[in-house]
Amino acid sequence: MTIQLDYFVHHVYFWLKKPLSRESRMKFENGLKQLVTIETIVGKHIGTPASTNRGVIDSSYSYSLLLTFKNKEDQDIYQTHPTHLKFIEECEELWEKLVVYDSVSITP
Repeated sequence: MTIQLDYFVHHVYFWLKKPLSRESRMKFENGLKQLVTIETIVGKHIGTPASTNRGVIDSSYSYSLLLTFKNKEDQDIYQTHPTHLKFIEECEELWEKLVVYDSVSITP
């Protein structure tokens, strides 16, 4: 995935409740896969912590979701999109914590 300089970046980290059944984990993953179908998303990545081990790396999360949008307005549409609201409604019981980092590019 190439991120252009003028994109709005939305990165979400999820810490799922433990223990979590295989069925619940699949429900969460399927929810993420539906979430990334929202039409204003121009780039996406769903991931789990890499097997890297350095002091600066936080791999305590369960899943990450990285989305890019053309602009903040498209990200605002995503926030109120029925698919996003359905994901929250159906999956929020599965996580104990989530952290969101939104960023915009600085001019080179």
